[in-house]
Amino acid sequence: MRKTYLDNIKWITVALVVLYHVIYMYNGIEVYGVVGPFHKVQYQDMFQYIVYPWFMLLLFVVSGMCARFYLDNHSHREFIRTRTRKYLVPSTLGVLTFGWVLGYYNMNLSDALGTMGNVPKIIRYLIMAISGTGPLWYIQVLWIFSMILVVFRKVEKDRLYQKCAKTPVGLIVAFVLLIWESAQILNTPIISVYRFGIYGTGFLLGYLVFSHEEVMERLSRCWISLTILGLTCCIGFCVLFWGKPYAEHEVLDTFFCNGYAWFGTIGVLAFMKRWGGFENSFSIFMTKKSWGLYLFHYTSLAMCSYYIKKFVPETPAVICYGLVTIAAFVGGILIYEIVSRIPVIRWLVCGIGGKKDVSKKFIGTEKTA
Repeated sequence: MRKTYLDNIKWITVALVVLYHVIYMYNGIEVYGVVGPFHKVQYQDMFQYIVYPWFMLLLFVVSGMCARFYLDNHSHREFIRTRTRKYLVPSTLGVLTFGWVLGYYNMNLSDALGTMGNVPKIIRYLIMAISGTGPLWYIQVLWIFSMILVVFRKVEKDRLYQKCAKTPVGLIVAFVLLIWESAQILNTPIISVYRFGIYGTGFLLGYLVFSHEEVMERLSRCWISLTILGLTCCIGFCVLFWGKPYAEHEVLDTFFCNGYAWFGTIGVLAFMKRWGGFENSFSIFMTKKSWGLYLFHYTSLAMCSYYIKKFVPETPAVICYGLVTIAAFVGGILIYEIVSRIPVIRWLVCGIGGKKDVSKKFIGTEKTA
């Protein structure tokens, strides 16, 4: 049986990522490589503060859980092969194959392409391709963690894993100290999204702790208090850091930010374990399409934003947000549907190895129990 609440967490979080990027494209806080704000003060930018600290940490925790579920029924060799095809190939060869499209629009939005007239075409292409990595940093990091996990399993041999089945909720809450400490290490100096310390810790906790059904049952019984704790931290974070660069280390490394990241994560896990086991035609559709939506939403979003900026720059904010949102969701899924049907290209760009893969779901698509 699948764990439906995890499927719902994944597609809902992907939808939040898409909406975050829509707001981000016109935000007034982190302005590099985007169109920029409509007004000096934009309260819609608050959405970035609400979701940014925790939604990627949540995905890494869930990915750690799904890695455990997969390895319960598959060999290390199968795990390495599927993860390499699903994560490494699209985020390396796929970037070289298709990333230049997003890179082209990213560089136009930041007015960087016009300064490269004397740069050799092959170098310009490589720069555009790398600039088109976009959201694929997540699966790059996830592949590294997956390979490290294989080595970890050979050393650990489930001794620590079995002990973690007894982890009480109080200790899970106290893990906030571990999250805070890990957020201070293994961060890349320039590109702040590559936070190997905190995301690696989240991935490992997902694998060791939250993959236990009994742990999740204990967590779900505390869903009210954990949800309130997460919401309280959300309000506090937005008040304390409003107007500050939420995606930079001066905010990301603070205890309050990491506290919100952790309590937001376990609050979502507890709430969704208790109430997120629903299934309907829309949730099934989104579960199937969320992988493609994650891969391509920023490409269609950037394209739409660029052409609005170029041809109708006076478009009202409400219409811009509406058009870009539609472009991100519909365009992202449409690009995936096209690319996933092209032999060879679908393997390079989407990590699809055969016809059966076309319908697979987002991270951790295999049976989770």
